[in-house]
Amino acid sequence: MKKIILSLIIITTLIGCGAYSFTGGNTGDAKTIQIDFFPNQAPLVEPVLTQRFTNDLQDLFTRQTNLTLTNKNGDLHFSGEITGFRVTPMSGTSDQTAAQNRLTVTVNVRFENKLEEKDDFEKTFSFYSDFDANSQLTGSVLETALDEIVERITQDIFNASVAKW
Repeated sequence: MKKIILSLIIITTLIGCGAYSFTGGNTGDAKTIQIDFFPNQAPLVEPVLTQRFTNDLQDLFTRQTNLTLTNKNGDLHFSGEITGFRVTPMSGTSDQTAAQNRLTVTVNVRFENKLEEKDDFEKTFSFYSDFDANSQLTGSVLETALDEIVERITQDIFNASVAKW
């Protein structure tokens, strides 16, 4: 009797979970994805950002969906450009100097769903990371900031395009 109940619980759990995606992505009937290189057209250019952003966006979609990455004619197509890379002071000290700076990255994204044109969009995505004003935006400080920013922007793009959040 215990084996039957345990079997029913396992089967019910497997069937119940089968309709859900753990990533929240719904790619519909799409089989391929094309993610073009995102050139940096910001007034201030960080050389590693374009390749890193493009690679991270491609990695996110290939990890969290079963789409095949292609160089042309993808069912889902992303293109765009990095339009902002800006450092601004955020908080001051009694000496009227900055105590904290903020790096903000902005990306313009065009999404085309060749199977569902109503899902197409062009949007701007932006995120920031704060760092100590006494630190130079190089080395590990820059890496940490870009890790946070790129992860958030790519996840926001994923959510807007296939997760519909």
